[in-house]
Amino acid sequence: MSLLWVILGFVLLVIGGEFLVRASVALSFKFNISKMVIGMTVVSFATSAPELLVSLQAALSGSPAIAINNVVGSNIANIGLVLGITAMVSAIAVDQSFYKLNWPVMMVFSIALYYFLKNDNVLSAIEGGILFAGLIVFLVYLIRSVKKDAASDEVDDTLAAVSNFKIGVWLLIGAAALYFGSEWLVDGSKAIALSVGVSEAVIGVSLIAIGTSVPELAASVIAAAKQEKAISLGNLIGSNIFNIASVLGLTAMIKPIPVTEASILSNDIFWMLGFSAILIPLIFLPKRLEISRLKGFALVVGYGVFMFLVFTGK
Repeated sequence: MSLLWVILGFVLLVIGGEFLVRASVALSFKFNISKMVIGMTVVSFATSAPELLVSLQAALSGSPAIAINNVVGSNIANIGLVLGITAMVSAIAVDQSFYKLNWPVMMVFSIALYYFLKNDNVLSAIEGGILFAGLIVFLVYLIRSVKKDAASDEVDDTLAAVSNFKIGVWLLIGAAALYFGSEWLVDGSKAIALSVGVSEAVIGVSLIAIGTSVPELAASVIAAAKQEKAISLGNLIGSNIFNIASVLGLTAMIKPIPVTEASILSNDIFWMLGFSAILIPLIFLPKRLEISRLKGFALVVGYGVFMFLVFTGK
């Protein structure tokens, strides 16, 4: 029965995320916000909603290990699983903004998260506020640095003509689906963790993390198969930044998140930092500014090793 709740939770998160993205973009058009700004802010926040709801639900229901490892695991999955499989479908070109801006910012947020957690074994409201404020500064710089005529491939023009009633319905469906999806996923995952004898941290970094990364994986693989450039390394890096700064940042501002599982700081977070750091040599060696199919395969193998070690407790 627990597995059924987990599956239903996954399905509702995917549905809720999709409706929330559509409603958010359509609403942004109503306020005459440019496509570029919508793509960088509204879409990014909306696609982080499943992770945010799951982490918040976990923290409020007394499972902080799930809250932290949902984000840590999602960031590992975004690089090892999503980026790896996408590159295996079609090689990914990397632009200069990756190593000049996006990657350094991701590493700063990742290291800051490690420091905040290691310092006193809790992510406090103030530290969450610092992470979220850092995200706002990054977004303001990002928007100002992009050319005014730039447009986002992620934004669907047809959403500009949607009625207010339909936007309202989408928001209600999205909010309800995300709320119940996050509740069922967390409750079902906790029950599975108890029944199979593994910790909530293991479930958070594996089952829940993969579940909240499913939408990105599906979209990325479809885009790569169609030879579209809708997926880029920058998009996934941006997702990782949002996961740390908005998901954990906002959750900690509402309820401080204590570290209850030692493995989070002794193992899991180092895998997240390692997967992030390896991208630099990966994009320069041997062929510059490209993640080939072989490199993608190496990332997936690395992710497989991580998952094996997580479940064997080594």
